[in-house]
Amino acid sequence: MILEATGIHKKYGTLEVLKGVSIAVKKGEIVSLVGPSGAGKSTLLHIIGTLDKPDAGTVKIEGSEVAAKTEKAMASFRNKSIGFIFQFHHLLPEFTAIENVCIPAYIAGKSKKASEEKAKELLNLLRLGERINHKPAELSGGEQQRVAVARALINNPSLVMADEPSGNLDTNNARELHKLFFELRDKLNQTFIIVTHNEELAGMADRTIHMKDGLILGA
Repeated sequence: MILEATGIHKKYGTLEVLKGVSIAVKKGEIVSLVGPSGAGKSTLLHIIGTLDKPDAGTVKIEGSEVAAKTEKAMASFRNKSIGFIFQFHHLLPEFTAIENVCIPAYIAGKSKKASEEKAKELLNLLRLGERINHKPAELSGGEQQRVAVARALINNPSLVMADEPSGNLDTNNARELHKLFFELRDKLNQTFIIVTHNEELAGMADRTIHMKDGLILGA
């Protein structure tokens, strides 16, 4: 298993958001997390993505328990091993597509040349080869989200976490983005965990995990 989360509990004040959730994901698997708002999907994604800490339970990625790492080691691990795609692309408006994609590689200490070569390769793969020097304002919503996907992949992460990745896109762009995830899995053997309300995307996944009231109902 590339990811093993066991007995995850999380409270915010008196609100118990996660009530002992366990999830295991294999390499190359695309898993969707679905359920009503408030079910705990995004909280679980943030915890298994190391953006937040559980009150109880363990998270192992590639066999390594993430809680054992120092904050500095955790930040480095997150940058190199986990890619994030959010509903809103969070691109930096003053930078071009290729510059936005390169940022995590620079943070990881990779050279400008190696970073740009990898970024161009990914942008070409995502059918954005002609748009690499365009700034976000010059790109469509679908193109901006594909730039965000390339940025998530630049460091060859073990896991890609996506939180409502197509929630801000129209039907056609959403469908294209969904197809893209499966192309990337086939070409790069990427592993995706996707929180979504989109029934079409959830239905395409290898496995759908249903959540309600902080618990997993079935997988």
